[in-house]
Amino acid sequence: MSASRTADGSVLRTGLSQFALSIAAFGTLAAGAVGAAFFFGDDDAGGPRIELALYSEQNGPPPLLKNRSSLDALDVNAAGEPSLAGVEYDESIPEGGGDGEAGMTVTEISTNSVNAPTALARAPIAGFYERTANGDLPKIGSDGRTPAEAYARPFAAIAGTPRISLIVGGLGMTQKHTLAAINELPPEVTLSFVPYANDLQGWINKARAAGHEVLLELPMEAYDYPNVDSGPHTLLTSARAEENLRRLSILMGKATGYFGVTNYQGARFATDAAAATPVMKVLKDRGLVFLHDGAAARSVLPQAANQTGLDFTVADRIVDAELSADAIDRELLALEALAIQNGKAIGVGFAYPVTIEQFRLWAEGLKAKGYQLAPASASAGVTARSAKS
Repeated sequence: MSASRTADGSVLRTGLSQFALSIAAFGTLAAGAVGAAFFFGDDDAGGPRIELALYSEQNGPPPLLKNRSSLDALDVNAAGEPSLAGVEYDESIPEGGGDGEAGMTVTEISTNSVNAPTALARAPIAGFYERTANGDLPKIGSDGRTPAEAYARPFAAIAGTPRISLIVGGLGMTQKHTLAAINELPPEVTLSFVPYANDLQGWINKARAAGHEVLLELPMEAYDYPNVDSGPHTLLTSARAEENLRRLSILMGKATGYFGVTNYQGARFATDAAAATPVMKVLKDRGLVFLHDGAAARSVLPQAANQTGLDFTVADRIVDAELSADAIDRELLALEALAIQNGKAIGVGFAYPVTIEQFRLWAEGLKAKGYQLAPASASAGVTARSAKS
């Protein structure tokens, strides 16, 4: 009996020893695997992932999208504001996603871009101007094409994609800022030139060579004119129609190559239909369009344009009324919301360095966010019809 118990105890001890050794070996291997994963593994490999399809061209590494978060700085319930909430972008997202966040892979879908050269035809284009004592004035071509169609930038809309147009005004007065707008902004951005600029035609030629369509600014009477000096040929409510048309002819003859005109100042002029209607008729007869910056609160210009048949468009927002990068970014986000609601939106800014810089930065990521940058002529309903210079 004693011998049997001794034998049984020896077998039990041997089994327990072997089990303990197995547990120790397994623990050592597991600890080694965890350590290897910690030092050599991919943090993103085990996390959830999101694949997004973006309608843009594949040019180098795809950009990282920014999450849409709550809208704090923009009051979307204020009068005139878009009702789309959640359009501010969170700048703090790490490249691979943070703790508890999904990693992100961007898959891009190539689409056809505008089938047009970057450079636009040099102005003037034969058949779309006439020589006068005040300079070369726009003229509708013999085939019925208008200067608006001849000088607009060609554009191919992507079906179902909201489009946004940007206009930079006040150009031609300072070389540094004008060159920055021409050279640093995408060619789809429309540039607006002051008629009093030195070598205005040279500036327009540079802009068109870089692919930008252009507008000509018409100085119009402000409420506090002449304290606000908008130039010697300002269109006035107190002037006779013949005088305003003479001034208009001088302004339009300063250069060629613009598809339309826009206002410089003009809050008071915009309230006087009697003064505005003859001007609108001449612009219509010259084959131009009018793109207003939207600053006039009680404007009769749309009605005057309608009476004369002039194509008239009002921009949705002045994006740099508050001159700071953050404020401009908020206005650009509001434009995105408007574009989603209406299919398109137009924003206007001045040739301030901060405006040009924010436009440049914002435009870089526009495709990735699902929008299309469009020349202002396209948003104003102009279809470019190619013509040789």
